[in-house]
Amino acid sequence: MLLCDAAEEAGGKLYILGGGWSVLQRPNLPTPMALAIMIAVPWDQSNMRHTIAVRLVTEDGADVDQGGGVIRVDGEIEVGRPPGLKPGTPLDAPVVLKFGPLVLDAGGYVWELEIDDAPVARTPFCVLGER
Repeated sequence: MLLCDAAEEAGGKLYILGGGWSVLQRPNLPTPMALAIMIAVPWDQSNMRHTIAVRLVTEDGADVDQGGGVIRVDGEIEVGRPPGLKPGTPLDAPVVLKFGPLVLDAGGYVWELEIDDAPVARTPFCVLGER
C-alpha cells in the first residue's frame, strides 16, 4: 500500500504520480492524496469475494473525521483465475482509492487496510506543524 499524490489502475497495473511519500508539509491546507494498493490474492482464495476496508486514523488509533463522517472506504474484490495459470500462483488485484482534498492538522496518521476483517497493511505518514 503506497501513499501518493495521484494514481490510476488500468489493465491490471498501477500508474502512480508522486508516490512513496510519508511527510506532508502543508498542515490545514486542502491536499488530495491517493492510495495505490496491490493485493496478492492467494491461488486458493481466487474466484471468491473478499471484503476490503481502508480507514484513516490518527497515530493514537482514533478515526479521522472531516466533518462529514470518518474517512473510510468499504468494498469487495474478486479475482478470477485466468486459463493456463500455474496452480499456486498468487493473483494480482490492483486497487486505487482517491481522497481529497483532505485538510489535516499537524500530527501523525496511519492508513489501515483490512481484508476479510483481518488487518493486512498500515501506511503511516505525518503532517508537519507550521514553523
